[in-house]
Amino acid sequence: MNGETEQEAGQRSVSIRRALAIALALMAAIGLITLTVFVTNSNKQRDAALAAQRHSFEVIILVRTLQSTMAEAELSLGRYVVNLKTDFGRIYVDEWRRAGFAIDRLRQVTRDNPEQARLATRLRAYYDERGKLLSGAALRTRYDQKINGLAIFDQAGQAASVKEMDATLEQIITVENRLLAERISKANATLDQSSWAGTLLLAFAVVILIGAALLGFTMFQALAERRSTRKVADESLQRALELEEAVAVRTVELRLANEALRAEAAEREAAEAQLRQAQKMDAVGQLTGGIAHDFNNMLAVVIGGLELAKRRIAEDSHEADRHIANAMEGASRAAALTRRLLAFARSEPLLPEAISPRALIKGMTDLLDRTIGERITVQSRFADQDWPVWVDRHQLENALLNLAVNARDAMEGEGTLTVATAARTLAEGEIGTMRAGDYVAISVADTGCGMDQKVLDRVFEPFFTTKPVGKGTGLGLSQIFGFVRQSAGEIIIASQPGLGTTVTLLLPRFTGAQRVTSVNADMPGAFAPPRAEQHATILVVEDDPRVLNATAEALIELGHTPIPCPAPDQAQGLIDAHPDIRLIVTDVLMPGTTGPELIAALRPHYPHLGVLFVTGYAGEIDDTMAFAGHGVLRKPFTMVALSNAVQAALAKTSGPPPYEAAAAAE
Repeated sequence: MNGETEQEAGQRSVSIRRALAIALALMAAIGLITLTVFVTNSNKQRDAALAAQRHSFEVIILVRTLQSTMAEAELSLGRYVVNLKTDFGRIYVDEWRRAGFAIDRLRQVTRDNPEQARLATRLRAYYDERGKLLSGAALRTRYDQKINGLAIFDQAGQAASVKEMDATLEQIITVENRLLAERISKANATLDQSSWAGTLLLAFAVVILIGAALLGFTMFQALAERRSTRKVADESLQRALELEEAVAVRTVELRLANEALRAEAAEREAAEAQLRQAQKMDAVGQLTGGIAHDFNNMLAVVIGGLELAKRRIAEDSHEADRHIANAMEGASRAAALTRRLLAFARSEPLLPEAISPRALIKGMTDLLDRTIGERITVQSRFADQDWPVWVDRHQLENALLNLAVNARDAMEGEGTLTVATAARTLAEGEIGTMRAGDYVAISVADTGCGMDQKVLDRVFEPFFTTKPVGKGTGLGLSQIFGFVRQSAGEIIIASQPGLGTTVTLLLPRFTGAQRVTSVNADMPGAFAPPRAEQHATILVVEDDPRVLNATAEALIELGHTPIPCPAPDQAQGLIDAHPDIRLIVTDVLMPGTTGPELIAALRPHYPHLGVLFVTGYAGEIDDTMAFAGHGVLRKPFTMVALSNAVQAALAKTSGPPPYEAAAAAE
């Protein structure tokens, strides 16, 4: 009985031990599984925190590298623009492209952070904007436009985008440093959590080691894994410290490089100022020399002709007339030279009207045939759309005639001249700085000798010509350039040696309904000389007393009665004192009040009076509507031109003055 009891007790003890072993095994399994999951999660969190730290260090290093690369690129471009050494230009291109790759990489690694991604996108926009300015400076320098390149580079250095880009870079670093601090704190927390899990696992292993060697072995593995994890964490921390030290060293290098760049920028700015002044004085000297040379030649003709006429006037009137005619021709050439210079300076007053390019070219066919000779074949090609343009007819005819003469000289009197029109629709910035819209392209092409790039770079300079002495002044293309730009258009020249030249004038399409009648008072014979019944009392407003006296004497010679007015503020009083005045002849630029301003003030009170503007320089009055459709007589003028202009202005008056109408009614 006792044996059975002991056996049962033994079995019970075995059962208990087995149950305890099973329970212990179950507890060990459950605990092991629980701890394993816990440790695994801790490791994942630790790895994620360390990866986040590495990500932050990568972003900071990218930003510092980008700052260094962009600084090196701008430094190389500055040296290229100042020294014109192509090695610096290539360095600039390589470094600037590397900066672009760095920005793209920065955008890629920060796309998981909306705030950083927004800053990286803004940084890319500043980079593209600044790249356009710097590329413009490099391009101007590449094509020997050093002064333009220096100006654009100087503008790029003062652009607001520089500060905005630096501020954006610093903001990215600030944000990333804040994230880095948070991630380091999180990493430390995960390390503590991992350490705590290891300790718990060790304690649990000691507890269950009594009942299960297998659990002890498992614990040993956990301890080994923990040691490995700590080693990895220590290595990561060491790498992080090394990276931080490298960032600090690089920051010092960047600060030193930035200080050196600022010092060099100050030196470059001083050199650029000296260079701009030297080039400005050189251009002024070249232009002044050309003007002085041509004017001295023309004044020699005028002075010599007048002196010879003075000697011959008492002895031989015919010989004196011939010398006076030579002097007049010299004066006319001087006036034409002045007008070409004004056209180049875009200060020549224009009298625009809506013109059909097709009709104008057809009307010039006979003139072109007579001008360029019989051995040159003239061809015309017209676009299907005959879009009108709003330009000065006289200036456009002169431009086409000048181009035809240049083509004739280039072909040495034999070849084919092609005048064509085309309708073009341009996008914004497609050609130079032209606005988007419809344009009419008028091209003049020849089969002549063509021009190389050195000549093309200077064709618009005043007094630059490849023709022999006496064959041209070098003002033809500069005059056309000024006229086209003043008409809101563009001129394009395509030429290669041996393949001829094509000059294209791009003029904006006119779509309005306004019409302006332009009176070309410079063409003798445009109107018949005034008859006796057309003689009128004329108010002459002119601030120069010599011009005022000369104009008054000429009007007297033509049979009119001039009323001199030396100042604009006296005009209304003289009109009230002389109610028989029918026409106002006024200068354009005068002290205090301009001619258009004077007429605008008088017009409401005296709508019946005719108006004739006289000008030799329009200055800042570039709005053709300021002339309000009235005639414009350009100085210097002949008596025939004055007669024609007065005749045309009187023909446009609204009727007799009020006192004559009252007398007729009585």
